[in-house]
Amino acid sequence: MHNLDSDSEDELPPGWVEKSTDDGNVYFVNSGTNKIQWTHPRTGRKKIIPQDLPFGWTKTVDETGKTLYVQHETGNKTYVDPRLAFATEEKKHVNDFRQRFDSSTTAFQVLHGIDLSGKFALITGCNAGIGYETAKSLARHGCNILMANRNMEATKKAIADIVKETNASEDNLKSIHLDLASLESVKKCAMTVKTIFSDYLDILILNAAVFGLPYTETIDKLETTFQVNYLAHLYFTLLLEPLLKKGTRVIFVSSESHRFASLQNVFTQQNVAMTRDSYSSMMAYNNSKLYMVMIAKILSEEWRDKQICVNSLHPGNMVYTNLSKSWWLFRLLFFIVRPFTKSMQQAAATTVYTAVASELDNVTGLYFNNCYYCAPSELSRDEDLAWEVFTLSLKTIEERMGSDGIQKYIDKCMTRLNGEKK
Repeated sequence: MHNLDSDSEDELPPGWVEKSTDDGNVYFVNSGTNKIQWTHPRTGRKKIIPQDLPFGWTKTVDETGKTLYVQHETGNKTYVDPRLAFATEEKKHVNDFRQRFDSSTTAFQVLHGIDLSGKFALITGCNAGIGYETAKSLARHGCNILMANRNMEATKKAIADIVKETNASEDNLKSIHLDLASLESVKKCAMTVKTIFSDYLDILILNAAVFGLPYTETIDKLETTFQVNYLAHLYFTLLLEPLLKKGTRVIFVSSESHRFASLQNVFTQQNVAMTRDSYSSMMAYNNSKLYMVMIAKILSEEWRDKQICVNSLHPGNMVYTNLSKSWWLFRLLFFIVRPFTKSMQQAAATTVYTAVASELDNVTGLYFNNCYYCAPSELSRDEDLAWEVFTLSLKTIEERMGSDGIQKYIDKCMTRLNGEKK
């Protein structure tokens, strides 16, 4: 069984107990000698606990004035600070964190004890599949969710299902129309978010995707997989930048398939989208997911000083979703291997982990798989190549929508390009 405690790898020596002060500092007491210290007796490192109590807990006092903690869902009472179950080692540097979860972890397990009340998250492509499970999991813990989807009837049903399955407040679930196959729809949606939802976002999850499509073009005359999976998300993110603040987490949902991308002829043709003559539905998907990793890395550097955290991830190997509905071969493949695939809860775990885990505060520019960071493909780590993709992408957007909301990045790309020519 998965251990929900974050303290499983550094058990205390015999005779030692872990306690907390009223203001939330962790200290250690040797019950034999009454020695008190601030550092863990085995690791020698300080530990920290969340500022807020776990989800569903409140603090009160008993008749003697002693601090008492109450779990309202179960009615349990304890004098032990429940935050101690979520104590983590104080970081020596920002990326200094241990792996707490793995491929078998569910989103609910990641969220155990976490209270997201007062948080605002926008998720694209969340009326079904992994996006739905992500929205449901966050809403279950009190998060306000704006579900940005093309099919509003399906979104309405998704909201009703979430309320029924989690007892989340319907007031915390809102919807907005977003058709990623139309850059005009993307712009309209971005401009409306502040009015109908919030003037800031704590979490932005770019999840929507299509897969296995024959060659088709959007209303913007761009190959559909390229625009829906990548370009529209890039445009959407840049337009939403004014709503992103210190501590906001931006998550580009990519895929391990980005490792099989090929950018052959992209730069000779000056077109990051695949053309009809060279089109392969699988390669179009691979490339779109490569671009997501590349752009997440670029924006992580651009927004580092503002402490806006941008990461990318792979949700899980062999996840059975309706993403493959467009290609009969993959429907057959997934039917055969479905007993060996991840559940939806497991598939959503890495997205949820990247969105809420306390140890990821200020962590940016990484690629995650199975709730831990790993190295993305060598191609995705080519900085010059990534900036060429970024430059061509901005040019593609500008040709269709003008430069509003993206001009400073166009200027930066031109400055970089001119610097390389000198």
